[in-house]
Amino acid sequence: MTFSTLALVIALGLIGPLFAVRTAWHVPVILGELAAGITLGATGFGALDSSDPIFTFLADMGFAVVMFVAGTHVPVRDPRVRSAIGIGAMRAAIVGLLSAAAGFGIAELFDTGNGAIYAVLLASSSAALVLPIIDAAGATGSAVLALTAQVAIADTACVVALPLVIDPGNAGRAAVGAVAVAACAFVMFLVLRRLESSGTRRRVHRLSEDRGFAIELRVSLVLLFALCAVATQTHVSIMLAGFAAGLAVAGVGEPRRVARQLFAINDGFLAPMFFVWLGARLNLREFAERPSLIGLGIVLGAGAVAVHLVNRCTGQPAWFAALSAAQIGVPVAAVTVGGQLHVLVPGESSAIMLGALVTVGVAAIAASRIASRTGDTAET
Repeated sequence: MTFSTLALVIALGLIGPLFAVRTAWHVPVILGELAAGITLGATGFGALDSSDPIFTFLADMGFAVVMFVAGTHVPVRDPRVRSAIGIGAMRAAIVGLLSAAAGFGIAELFDTGNGAIYAVLLASSSAALVLPIIDAAGATGSAVLALTAQVAIADTACVVALPLVIDPGNAGRAAVGAVAVAACAFVMFLVLRRLESSGTRRRVHRLSEDRGFAIELRVSLVLLFALCAVATQTHVSIMLAGFAAGLAVAGVGEPRRVARQLFAINDGFLAPMFFVWLGARLNLREFAERPSLIGLGIVLGAGAVAVHLVNRCTGQPAWFAALSAAQIGVPVAAVTVGGQLHVLVPGESSAIMLGALVTVGVAAIAASRIASRTGDTAET
């Protein structure tokens, strides 16, 4: 990793906003970043070396912050969402049960032996993707609240489950590590809540804002990376550490100033670094050796949409059910952690990301339909 490579990676990150500039398309920024990494990485020209240790460490930092921001998007303090937890949990459970059967069936069909991983992928929903889409569409009402609760529950459950299923031989160790990370995150929540209730956080906020110290941001990053250190020491993915830290902050309430600062660090630097690295790491040429994995990716994406559409039987509007299938964080984590543990067959990482992109495409269509119907309702 050199400054010229760093400049190249950040420049490639600009392709993400270019892909997403048309708001009507609802294309996530990471799509362009992944495409840029794929073009100059192992699949394309080979200009980016994803095995470089400095590049990898910066990408790990980005992964931790991405999951932290995803955790802060979970609306744990919204009383309206809490009122819809019952129906949301029921729908998430229905999807989970169907996903278990479908996941093992897909693994048997493509002979990969990773049915448990597929089950988690099919059941997952991305709060970081779905909730902003709902906000942008301006949709409201009981269906939105139920969808929000369902996505929050599914996202949290799948993030916790993934480390356990991705390395079943060490599931006991992973469970102990997950408990350790969760306990530390809970202590973090208690400390932050105490600082909030005593007024200490507000006094620090005023001092930081007046003097330009960015104390809250510094403390947030200290807590995040400390929790990541606990995760690595207990052999748990930093995915869980980042998400748990985000939930702790969301439970107290993230100050808007800190949210803006984290947005700048995440979206302006660390997230593009991670997604360009991830794209560079994917080798789509492996599809040539196992063309059937293209079918695996399509089936994973279509399967995720299908099991979520079953909730149409519970009264959920079809476009909301399709939107709930959108997944980004869990597939990215599966590819990242699975690659590190070497539990995925060659080309499977690319297939998993292809499946995720299928759900994103369906989510974009669903978002457009929801937005148009919301607009029609507002006009009448």
